[in-house]
Order: sequence, then structure tokens, then C-alpha cells
Amino acid sequence: MADIKTDIKSVPQKSKKNSSVQVNSNGRAYITSTFNNTIVTITNDKGETIGWSSAGASGFKGTRKSTPFAATSAAENVARKAVVKGLKTVEVYVKGPGAGRDSALRAIKSGGLSISLIADITPIPHNGPRAKKKRRI
Repeated sequence: MADIKTDIKSVPQKSKKNSSVQVNSNGRAYITSTFNNTIVTITNDKGETIGWSSAGASGFKGTRKSTPFAATSAAENVARKAVVKGLKTVEVYVKGPGAGRDSALRAIKSGGLSISLIADITPIPHNGPRAKKKRRI
């Protein structure tokens, strides 16, 4: 039994991340809105993450995660974090077909950040691989 205890103690403990990201007044906000969730990530100019939030991380479960209200609360949470760290303006990149696209944009604006650019970066295939057969219900 003594060997087991010493083995457990010798396992290295996880260390906390160093949150020393350089934050200047400009940054980027990435909104990924799927049919089931909305994820909002705010980065600095270099692409280093300042903060992120999602509808699921904001406490919504199941079908309520896919609502515009859940996207609003997630975007407000991350916008407040970024404003506290010193961010002022963001370029917003929206990806995906979900319901939370527009409401997340409004929430970033109401969270205290000014929006300098809005770009849709949803990946669209130029007739890629053959599609799956049509679903029958």
C-alpha cells in the first residue's frame, strides 16, 4: 500500500495557464454559430485568445443552447471580460448557419466594444465531395 501512495504523489500536478496575453485596444471577435451552440472567442491582433464563452458555458443546456438569447448571454460575458482587460474595438468574423449570429453581434456592441468590421467566413464548398444521400424521416 505504501508504494501506491508514493506513486500518486510523484505524478506531476497540472499548473494553471499563464494569462499574460498582450492586450491593446484592437482585437478580433470570432462567432461560430452552429445549429446546436454558439461559441464566441475574442483575440488580440496576433490571434492570441483574450477570452471565450459559449452558450453551453453560460449555463444553457439542450435545445435552449441553440437560441439567440443564449448566444446573447455568451457574447456579453466575453465582451465584458475583454473590456476589463483593455480592449476597445474589434473586427467581427462570423461563421456558421446558426440562430445566434445576429444576436451575438448586438451583444458584443452592447457589451462595450465598438465594431470596426463584420465579415462572414462561413466555409462554402465549391462543389466538393459527393453529398450524403438524402435523409428519410
